[in-house]
Amino acid sequence: MTRIRFIDSVRRLVPQAWPVLVGQLAVMMFSTVDTLMMGRVGPQDLAGLAVGSAAYVSIFVGLMGIVLAVGPIAGRQFGAGDLPGSGRSFVQAQWLALLLCVPGSLALWFPDPFIWLAQLDAAQADKVRAYTRPEAFALPAGLLFAAFRGFSTAVSRPKAVMAMQLTGLAAKVPLNAVLVFGWGPIPAMGVAGCGWATAIAMTAQLLAAQVMLRRDAFYQPFLIPHLWQTRPRWADLWGLVRLGLPMGGSILVEVTGFTFMAFFIARLGATPVAGHQIAVNLVAMMFMIALALATAAGTLVAQHLGAAQTREARIVGRHAMTLAALVAAGVGAVVAWAREPIVALYTSSPEAAAAALPLLVWVWFFHLGDALQTVAAYVLRAYQVATLPMVIYVVALWGLGIGGGYVLAFGNTAAGAVGFWQAATAGLLMAALLLGLLLRRVFDENR
Repeated sequence: MTRIRFIDSVRRLVPQAWPVLVGQLAVMMFSTVDTLMMGRVGPQDLAGLAVGSAAYVSIFVGLMGIVLAVGPIAGRQFGAGDLPGSGRSFVQAQWLALLLCVPGSLALWFPDPFIWLAQLDAAQADKVRAYTRPEAFALPAGLLFAAFRGFSTAVSRPKAVMAMQLTGLAAKVPLNAVLVFGWGPIPAMGVAGCGWATAIAMTAQLLAAQVMLRRDAFYQPFLIPHLWQTRPRWADLWGLVRLGLPMGGSILVEVTGFTFMAFFIARLGATPVAGHQIAVNLVAMMFMIALALATAAGTLVAQHLGAAQTREARIVGRHAMTLAALVAAGVGAVVAWAREPIVALYTSSPEAAAAALPLLVWVWFFHLGDALQTVAAYVLRAYQVATLPMVIYVVALWGLGIGGGYVLAFGNTAAGAVGFWQAATAGLLMAALLLGLLLRRVFDENR
């Protein structure tokens, strides 16, 4: 039996992970560009962006998580050599994306529950609507592209996804500048310009992906027809939903564990929520490293399981957890040490910088817990274990993270935004521990 060394797993994980990292950083730059430009417009627009983007992310990632169930399913089919089966799963994931965008777009067009949760005044509520209503048009393109992303990554084609995500970013930056600040006959739209720029850029990204599917010879053996030449297959859709609902629920809980922080911190005023927006954007960029590694680990483990290579799947999963811990500890240390010059890149406002810096004190442990729980969750999804992780997320991230943060921020301690970050860090470390123990049990059961 060939011994699989840690360095052997690293050499397999890195080629799968780095295109995902580059692509996800491009996606994150959408939010970063918005944050940087709104920071120049003013704290009120930045606060409107914080709540509006939190609403969009809460809706999008929950639905995206359901669509991404195509990844573990298509990955196993690919590992077993069933390429047409992988293609059929992708087609059904596209149908699922279209069905899900109906309630999602309606929720973005009427974001009143999020506005109520943040307790915004009428002027700030208008800014939130100005951002979320264009995003209602971005959502269908985003969910259809999520199906392409999940399928392509599952069949070891992450560079194709990366190329399309970079295409979207290339369209987003100039569109943002023109629509936010105005140019010639185009009036300055402020926060609404961010929303419309995202909608146009994501549509361009989806169209580029469709062209690649037809012209890249790699995709030909999968026998993928045009979507309008097919129809929903309810048995296949149910298979996606059965795995995707707990996956989407887990991702939704994970993300809303942070987006709800923005809603509650908004009650403290525009300056605290502006500082929070800077901190959460930075931490989200760091998270992309962990997400890339988690995606690579989930892909390789699913392919090994499809090929009935249970030993290899177990070893790759363990090595991915070790690599995640090493990388997260290093990245967290660098960011914590250099937090002052980093925050200065985001804002020239002394008040916003002063609000952000105390939050980044917690970034080291926050990121370590975030990285470990993410890799563990993706490897568990490759084993199609998703329901119990969702329960763990609810307890750790909503119960300890949001519940504990609310008590610290608004209770007797009145810790403010820092209290939310303290509790969120504790919640992530708890989730990492519990998911790690669950993963160990799954490994033992699949020897």
